[in-house]
Amino acid sequence: MPASSEGESRAGVRFTNLDEPLFDGAEATKRDLVDYLDAVRDRILPVLRGRPLSVIRVHRGQEAFMQKNVPKHAPDWVRTVTFWAESSKRQVSYALCDDRRTLLWFANQRAVEYHPTLVTADHPERPTHLVLDLDPPEGGDFRAAVQGALLVRAVLDDLGLEGAVKTSGAKGVHVFVPVDASVGLEEAAAATRAIADRAARLDPDVATTAFIKDDREGKVFVDPTRVGSATVVAAYSPRVRPGTPVSFPVPWGELGSVSPGELTIHTVPDALGDRDPWAELMPRPQPLPADLVEEGRALPVPRVQAMHEGRRRARRRG
Repeated sequence: MPASSEGESRAGVRFTNLDEPLFDGAEATKRDLVDYLDAVRDRILPVLRGRPLSVIRVHRGQEAFMQKNVPKHAPDWVRTVTFWAESSKRQVSYALCDDRRTLLWFANQRAVEYHPTLVTADHPERPTHLVLDLDPPEGGDFRAAVQGALLVRAVLDDLGLEGAVKTSGAKGVHVFVPVDASVGLEEAAAATRAIADRAARLDPDVATTAFIKDDREGKVFVDPTRVGSATVVAAYSPRVRPGTPVSFPVPWGELGSVSPGELTIHTVPDALGDRDPWAELMPRPQPLPADLVEEGRALPVPRVQAMHEGRRRARRRG
């Protein structure tokens, strides 16, 4: 039987069952998760700090689940903030993972994935980034998502904007565009829709903004819905995927040659060394062109459009 690891501790966090498998197919133990997060803490904490945090946990032998509300048994030193969760339409008590001790406590809770909001708890009305999520089609691979990301970059270049890119840790790609304090939630949402729409029109054989999966016709989905209190997996976060890969920053020029499955909790610390490529590659916050925002305001909100379309199709079937 695995050792219980009772008595081992770091930063005041006492660990349990460190030598148990993390999840089926992880090729890693809970100890590996703790060691990894501790090794990259100076890189991952800056992208988590001050942001309401959701995590994906995996109890041994059970399905992974997303946790938003901080459990009642959490130590009193885990900082929390009450925040509106748009997805569940209710107030949620989120954790703020601001320090090493909190990060290690989450690791001991078998929290594998870390999904912060795009706003901070102090300024929920001010998004810090636009995010374009490139999702390959069913049966597609990472290379398809790269094609979509390069279309987004071409749009950004045309607009005079800059973004940083990372692997999602699965088959997708995330493009982050840092924005300054002049940008509110509505402006960010509109601009993200406009950028996605331009990318899809740049090469409609490759990319689409169709929110309904059946309408994507084997194309890369340029998802413009990650805005404000929405969450995106953090740079350096592990994923609940075979081999426990990591969402990893990549220079634009190297995106096409990356093998995401090789960037795991076992390989990333050595690959990083003392560097923080996400901080190095991230441009300075930028204002958004007014005409881009106006262009986006004229476009339908994807989820609302999909809801109405679903109802129309249901009526036709009836």
